[in-house]
Amino acid sequence: MHSAATTTLSAALRSCRLGFAGVALFSAVVNVLALTGSLYMLQVYDRVIPSHSVPTLVGLSILMVGMYVANGGFEWLRTRVLSRIGLRFDRALRRQVFSAMLMQPIRSGGTSDGQQPARDLDQIRSFLSSAGPTALFDLPWMPMYMLLITLLHPWLGILATSGAVTLVAMTLLTEALGRRPTLAANKSAAALNVFGEASRRNSEVVQAMGLGPQLGEAWWRLSAQLHHDQLAASDLVTSIGTVSRVLRVILQSGVLGLGAYLTVKGEATGGVMIAASILTARALAPIEIAIANWRGFLTARQSYARLGRLLNTPSADIESMPLPAPHKSLLVRGLTVAAPGQSRPIIRNLSFRLEAGQGLGVIGPSASGKSTLARALVGVWLPPPLNGGAIRIDGAALDQWPSAALGRHIGYLPQDIELFGGSIAQNISRFRPDASSRETIAAATAAGVHDLVLNLEHGYDTRIGDGGVALSAGQRQRIALARALYGNPFLVVLDEPNSNLDAAGDAALTGAIKSVRSRGGIVIVIAHRPAALASLDLVLVLADGQQQAFGPKDEMLKAAVLAPPVSNGAIRPPTPDLVHGPAAVPLRVANGIAMGPET
Repeated sequence: MHSAATTTLSAALRSCRLGFAGVALFSAVVNVLALTGSLYMLQVYDRVIPSHSVPTLVGLSILMVGMYVANGGFEWLRTRVLSRIGLRFDRALRRQVFSAMLMQPIRSGGTSDGQQPARDLDQIRSFLSSAGPTALFDLPWMPMYMLLITLLHPWLGILATSGAVTLVAMTLLTEALGRRPTLAANKSAAALNVFGEASRRNSEVVQAMGLGPQLGEAWWRLSAQLHHDQLAASDLVTSIGTVSRVLRVILQSGVLGLGAYLTVKGEATGGVMIAASILTARALAPIEIAIANWRGFLTARQSYARLGRLLNTPSADIESMPLPAPHKSLLVRGLTVAAPGQSRPIIRNLSFRLEAGQGLGVIGPSASGKSTLARALVGVWLPPPLNGGAIRIDGAALDQWPSAALGRHIGYLPQDIELFGGSIAQNISRFRPDASSRETIAAATAAGVHDLVLNLEHGYDTRIGDGGVALSAGQRQRIALARALYGNPFLVVLDEPNSNLDAAGDAALTGAIKSVRSRGGIVIVIAHRPAALASLDLVLVLADGQQQAFGPKDEMLKAAVLAPPVSNGAIRPPTPDLVHGPAAVPLRVANGIAMGPET
């Protein structure tokens, strides 16, 4: 059974089958017309010169010119068709590759080169549009040329065939020896790109802390490794290519010399001698082209394999029956989640239920799993398929929704604010092409950022630059909040939404949470600062990835503030009635907030 990735890549190639058929047809015509030179020489030496017939020479010359022009025309058509094949293959996979690129950092934990899939697709397109495939279409015509040379004289055929077998062996040697250094060069290039992108993202830290010389040294080492690997791959292919060219020239001259010997012995004519030399050169040309383009072929094949693995990654974009917009509840049952690529769970066996109009505050010490819970609730990090529990919105598991459809009903504000190069209006409206100004302004108003945007030089049309560099941290956070509220999503998850806000921002955040709850949405806020809990009615306490308590906010905070300490300033919050999970354990208290289990 073929994997989904194999099916996707094969389907992309099948969509180009008419183009490949055209290239095969043009190659057949080109290889037949390539006999023009040898036939012309054969006729000139064996007919024109002995007969001294100028009209015959003129006629043959006119025919020769016409055939060469036709040959050039079909070569031109073949090249243009190959270019279109590469473009068609790219278009067939462009959207899937981009979607997979978006999922790759989530699945790999951000350790991979994010642009590698795009470069892989470019590499395959470039190879399909190059001279490399023409050699593959010309190679099947080699036996025809060898047969024609043998018909001219058996000894000439034996010599030409022996040379062809030798060059084919050189091609196989290139394949065997070139795979490893080419793969090493690709890995070195990916490592260099990952390091360069990380350095660029952290340029402020690099400049402020004087890390330039150290990072420059690391960059130099990675670059040196890349150049070493590229040079090794290039030297190998170039060396074998040079040897193959020398052998081809020797073979062509050898055929000419053998033909001269046979002519002297009276076993062949001068036309046979010249025609055999030309046919040999033409027969061996595809092998030389194949060796010259072998590095591109190896790179394209490795790119094809990487794309296959990437597209084989389970995607959230599944075809399923459309579901109605959620409006009732959120259920988390036995949820266990680990970071991508890791086996050790960060959160374990979480269970709670929220109804429409409720707001939940998630508190706990650092590294207790709060942000992991946020990522899981919005479908970014997935629980393991077995014993990972479930997250259901209105009874439907998250994986029953295509990501684009689910995204319309979810608002998410992560800890690390990421805005995109574009206008403020585009960022708030999630770059939807059909976004209306009314919806964009409504989201900005709900986030309390409308007046702030109007005070900017170009209002909603202000270009904020990549990552929102033209805005302050507080402005970015409030615009990201407006983006989370755009379209009135049912579930709104806010991770440390007030980390960069002033008092006015805190008031706007409180108003935004109230507005979501008043329209029947569900709000979940990950918080360290008590101000973020002002408009919520429930609290979930996490510590060490486990659920410590869950219940009404007032009761939880009252227990945290008023209950007498059990030991060392710790309190024991009430065991929640709404969760059939682990019993409550003693919690430390800091600033009136339950911060974690007693140690």
